[in-house]
Amino acid sequence: MPEASAQGPALGSDFESASESPGLALWQVTNRWQAVMRAALKSHDLTHVQYVLLASLVWMQAHESEPITQAELAEFATTDRMMTSQVLRALETKHLISRDHHPSDGRARALRATPAGIASAQQATHDVEAADRTFFAPLLGDPTDFVAELRRLIGTASPAGPTSGICEGAIRHDGRLSVRETG
Repeated sequence: MPEASAQGPALGSDFESASESPGLALWQVTNRWQAVMRAALKSHDLTHVQYVLLASLVWMQAHESEPITQAELAEFATTDRMMTSQVLRALETKHLISRDHHPSDGRARALRATPAGIASAQQATHDVEAADRTFFAPLLGDPTDFVAELRRLIGTASPAGPTSGICEGAIRHDGRLSVRETG
């Protein structure tokens, strides 16, 4: 058990300083970035998760020929299925999406961004990407390497622990989105 000091009990961390912890640094950066995203989306009357799901749906809709289900959208956006369903109901109330019966799966809903939803996603994307450029500018130059490192972490992190490789989305020759493990 760590010894107590005059300031209180020791944490038992592997780090001499909290500033050395990658988890704490990621937490701090994420919170600051989310605040920037909230500010960028305020005038669009969208929460960050509403934007992510709406923009993801618009992107998928442009690249998929088959109806998109809530489960497929949740997987694409890496969001919890129950939360996704709740957020989609809010987007439907705002007339930004429609959730109709799936033509081949009676249990599923087929999602579509409405024209208003597409316009909202396009307008919000302009502001989100501008906010991203400003936020990530201190990385100096092209953020491609930084994004590649984040993608590597996404592929190896799961609630159950590391996976065996990196997953990536790709458009198949028939136009459907395919997710595959790359390593």
